[in-house]
Amino acid sequence: MSADASTDQPAAIPDEGTATQVYRIVIKATPQEIWDAITLPEFTRRYFHGAAITITPDGYASFGPDGSSWGVAEVLEWDPPNRVVHGWTSLYDPTLAAEAASRVTWQITPDDDGTCLLTVIHDRLEGAPRTASSVAGAGWMGVLSALKTLLETGEPLHPALAGEQG
Repeated sequence: MSADASTDQPAAIPDEGTATQVYRIVIKATPQEIWDAITLPEFTRRYFHGAAITITPDGYASFGPDGSSWGVAEVLEWDPPNRVVHGWTSLYDPTLAAEAASRVTWQITPDDDGTCLLTVIHDRLEGAPRTASSVAGAGWMGVLSALKTLLETGEPLHPALAGEQG
Protein backbone atom coordinates (compact mmCIF):
# COMPACT_ATOMS: atom_id res chain seq x y z
CA MET A 1 0.00 0.00 0.00
CA SER A 2 1.36 3.44 -0.82
CA ALA A 3 2.01 5.91 1.94
CA ASP A 4 1.15 9.58 2.13
CA ALA A 5 4.53 11.34 2.33
CA SER A 6 3.24 14.10 4.62
CA THR A 7 1.93 11.73 7.30
CA ASP A 8 3.75 8.49 6.55
CA GLN A 9 0.34 6.80 6.86
CA PRO A 10 -1.29 4.53 4.26
CA ALA A 11 -3.00 6.49 1.49
CA ALA A 12 -6.74 6.81 1.95
CA ILE A 13 -8.95 4.57 -0.14
CA PRO A 14 -11.38 6.71 -2.14
CA ASP A 15 -15.00 6.60 -0.99
CA GLU A 16 -16.60 3.85 -3.08
CA GLY A 17 -19.99 5.56 -2.81
CA THR A 18 -18.98 8.61 -4.83
CA ALA A 19 -21.33 10.23 -7.34
CA THR A 20 -19.23 9.08 -10.31
CA GLN A 21 -17.66 5.63 -10.49
CA VAL A 22 -15.38 4.62 -13.37
CA TYR A 23 -14.34 1.04 -14.16
CA ARG A 24 -12.03 -0.14 -16.96
CA ILE A 25 -11.22 -3.65 -18.11
CA VAL A 26 -9.42 -5.02 -21.17
CA ILE A 27 -11.24 -7.88 -22.90
CA LYS A 28 -9.94 -10.07 -25.73
CA ALA A 29 -13.05 -9.81 -27.91
CA THR A 30 -14.37 -7.74 -30.78
CA PRO A 31 -16.46 -4.63 -30.17
CA GLN A 32 -19.50 -6.48 -31.56
CA GLU A 33 -19.01 -9.43 -29.22
CA ILE A 34 -18.82 -7.09 -26.23
CA TRP A 35 -21.81 -5.09 -27.49
CA ASP A 36 -23.91 -8.25 -27.82
CA ALA A 37 -22.87 -9.40 -24.34
CA ILE A 38 -24.00 -6.05 -22.89
CA THR A 39 -27.29 -5.70 -24.77
CA LEU A 40 -28.70 -9.22 -25.21
CA PRO A 41 -30.34 -11.24 -22.40
CA GLU A 42 -28.96 -14.59 -23.59
CA PHE A 43 -25.52 -13.25 -22.61
CA THR A 44 -26.35 -11.11 -19.56
CA ARG A 45 -28.00 -14.05 -17.79
CA ARG A 46 -24.60 -15.78 -17.80
CA TYR A 47 -22.59 -13.03 -16.09
CA PHE A 48 -24.88 -10.35 -14.57
CA HIS A 49 -26.29 -12.15 -11.50
CA GLY A 50 -28.66 -14.14 -13.71
CA ALA A 51 -30.43 -10.98 -14.92
CA ALA A 52 -31.99 -10.96 -18.37
CA ILE A 53 -31.03 -7.49 -19.62
CA THR A 54 -32.15 -6.06 -22.93
CA ILE A 55 -30.88 -2.72 -24.21
CA THR A 56 -32.30 -1.29 -27.43
CA PRO A 57 -32.69 2.26 -28.74
CA ASP A 58 -36.17 2.12 -27.18
CA GLY A 59 -35.04 1.39 -23.63
CA TYR A 60 -33.28 -0.62 -20.96
CA ALA A 61 -35.02 -3.48 -19.15
CA SER A 62 -33.62 -5.90 -16.57
CA PHE A 63 -35.45 -8.91 -15.18
CA GLY A 64 -34.27 -11.16 -12.37
CA PRO A 65 -34.00 -14.94 -12.68
CA ASP A 66 -37.53 -15.22 -11.28
CA GLY A 67 -38.91 -12.82 -13.93
CA SER A 68 -39.36 -9.87 -11.56
CA SER A 69 -38.43 -6.41 -12.83
CA TRP A 70 -34.99 -5.34 -11.64
CA GLY A 71 -34.90 -2.09 -13.61
CA VAL A 72 -36.46 -0.14 -16.46
CA ALA A 73 -34.94 3.02 -17.88
CA GLU A 74 -34.52 5.26 -20.89
CA VAL A 75 -31.64 4.79 -23.35
CA LEU A 76 -29.97 8.19 -23.69
CA GLU A 77 -27.31 7.35 -26.31
CA TRP A 78 -27.14 4.49 -28.81
CA ASP A 79 -24.03 4.06 -30.97
CA PRO A 80 -23.49 0.34 -31.69
CA PRO A 81 -21.00 -1.25 -31.18
CA ASN A 82 -19.17 1.63 -29.50
CA ARG A 83 -21.26 3.30 -26.82
CA VAL A 84 -24.57 3.04 -25.03
CA VAL A 85 -25.84 5.22 -22.18
CA HIS A 86 -28.91 4.31 -20.15
CA GLY A 87 -30.64 5.15 -16.93
CA TRP A 88 -30.34 2.88 -13.91
CA THR A 89 -32.80 2.02 -11.17
CA SER A 90 -32.40 -0.85 -8.73
CA LEU A 91 -35.95 -2.19 -8.44
CA TYR A 92 -34.82 -5.52 -6.93
CA ASP A 93 -34.50 -3.85 -3.51
CA PRO A 94 -37.22 -1.53 -2.11
CA THR A 95 -34.67 0.71 -0.35
CA LEU A 96 -32.66 1.16 -3.54
CA ALA A 97 -35.82 1.55 -5.65
CA ALA A 98 -36.82 4.57 -3.55
CA GLU A 99 -33.66 6.44 -4.60
CA ALA A 100 -33.24 8.73 -7.61
CA ALA A 101 -32.31 7.16 -10.95
CA SER A 102 -28.65 7.18 -11.94
CA ARG A 103 -26.91 6.63 -15.29
CA VAL A 104 -24.59 3.99 -16.78
CA THR A 105 -22.31 4.54 -19.78
CA TRP A 106 -20.67 1.62 -21.59
CA GLN A 107 -17.81 2.68 -23.88
CA ILE A 108 -16.04 0.08 -26.06
CA THR A 109 -12.66 1.14 -27.48
CA PRO A 110 -10.91 -1.36 -29.78
CA ASP A 111 -7.13 -1.79 -29.89
CA ASP A 112 -5.00 -3.11 -32.75
CA ASP A 113 -4.07 -6.22 -30.76
CA GLY A 114 -7.54 -7.81 -30.85
CA THR A 115 -8.57 -6.50 -27.47
CA CYS A 116 -10.98 -3.79 -26.43
CA LEU A 117 -10.99 -1.47 -23.48
CA LEU A 118 -14.42 -1.52 -21.86
CA THR A 119 -15.08 1.55 -19.75
CA VAL A 120 -18.17 1.63 -17.54
CA ILE A 121 -19.12 4.93 -15.92
CA HIS A 122 -21.90 4.86 -13.33
CA ASP A 123 -22.75 8.46 -12.48
CA ARG A 124 -25.52 10.78 -11.33
CA LEU A 125 -25.43 8.90 -8.03
CA GLU A 126 -25.82 12.00 -5.83
CA GLY A 127 -29.45 11.12 -5.11
CA ALA A 128 -28.74 7.41 -4.80
CA PRO A 129 -26.13 6.88 -2.08
CA ARG A 130 -27.23 3.34 -1.21
CA THR A 131 -27.19 2.37 -4.89
CA ALA A 132 -23.72 3.93 -5.20
CA SER A 133 -22.50 1.87 -2.27
CA SER A 134 -24.10 -1.36 -3.52
CA VAL A 135 -22.54 -1.19 -7.00
CA ALA A 136 -19.18 0.27 -5.94
CA GLY A 137 -15.93 -1.58 -6.30
CA ALA A 138 -16.66 -5.28 -6.04
CA GLY A 139 -20.21 -4.80 -7.39
CA TRP A 140 -19.29 -3.55 -10.85
CA MET A 141 -15.91 -5.30 -10.91
CA GLY A 142 -17.59 -8.63 -10.20
CA VAL A 143 -19.93 -8.12 -13.15
CA LEU A 144 -17.12 -6.95 -15.45
CA SER A 145 -14.81 -9.80 -14.43
CA ALA A 146 -17.59 -12.28 -15.13
CA LEU A 147 -18.24 -10.62 -18.53
CA LYS A 148 -14.54 -10.84 -19.43
CA THR A 149 -14.36 -14.51 -18.39
CA LEU A 150 -17.46 -15.41 -20.39
CA LEU A 151 -16.23 -13.70 -23.55
CA GLU A 152 -12.67 -15.00 -23.32
CA THR A 153 -13.40 -18.59 -22.30
CA GLY A 154 -17.01 -19.21 -23.31
CA GLU A 155 -17.73 -20.31 -19.75
CA PRO A 156 -19.37 -18.31 -16.95
CA LEU A 157 -17.21 -17.27 -14.03
CA HIS A 158 -19.89 -18.51 -11.63
CA PRO A 159 -20.81 -22.19 -12.27
CA ALA A 160 -24.39 -21.62 -11.08
CA LEU A 161 -24.95 -19.52 -14.22
CA ALA A 162 -23.62 -22.19 -16.61
CA GLY A 163 -27.09 -23.37 -17.64
CA GLU A 164 -28.46 -19.86 -18.23
CA GLN A 165 -28.07 -19.81 -22.01
CA GLY A 166 -31.28 -18.39 -23.33
